[in-house]
Amino acid sequence: MILAAGEDFSTPWADVPTLLLPAYGQTWLMVGVTMILVLLIGTPVGITLHNTSDFGLFPDPRVFRVLNTIVNVGRSLPFLILMTAIIPVTRFIVGTTIGIAAAIVPMTVAGVPFFARLVQNALRDVRSDVTDMGQVSGGTHVQLIRTVQLSEALPALGGALTVNLIAMIEYSAIAGSIGAGGVGNLAITYGYNRFDHNIMIATVITLIITVQAVQFAGDRLVRALTR
Repeated sequence: MILAAGEDFSTPWADVPTLLLPAYGQTWLMVGVTMILVLLIGTPVGITLHNTSDFGLFPDPRVFRVLNTIVNVGRSLPFLILMTAIIPVTRFIVGTTIGIAAAIVPMTVAGVPFFARLVQNALRDVRSDVTDMGQVSGGTHVQLIRTVQLSEALPALGGALTVNLIAMIEYSAIAGSIGAGGVGNLAITYGYNRFDHNIMIATVITLIITVQAVQFAGDRLVRALTR
């Protein structure tokens, strides 16, 4: 689009909410579904990573090496490259490469290893004497994981959840480049392609406020979980 001198095609501020609010809802839909999948998959992967390591309840070098390699590979690629590289997988799973469903697949693939590593680090920080006491008391591995490791690591896990949630918000914005919808797609379609300054400003401010609010809520959660 070529603008004449002094010409401005920005969306009037009164009309910005009409475009921004639906996009914001799409962003949270992507992030919400992704976070559910990340928690369901990433948590057991992180628990297994920790407990098959030398610091865990049931060390198994072979299992640890395999999981550790998978997690490292998943965290090695920038999200934009990962999203492009697994397009055939995305198409196979959801039948399309655009839209919210198509964005959830790469966001989950990127989020699971990231959260698994955070869970592993949180469990590693649990004091060994607490775990030893549970073992001496005759607790099973499942009991020790649930009542000792996860319980003692709750504040760190709350912080990990906050970090991962913010990362997923950022990934959802990047996913806008494949037409996934959400605030990122709005910024690209209107703010960048149409030189709509009002939309660009609104999306930037919205993302900043959202991340600040999530971080504030996460800090409060960690404080509440800290004994």
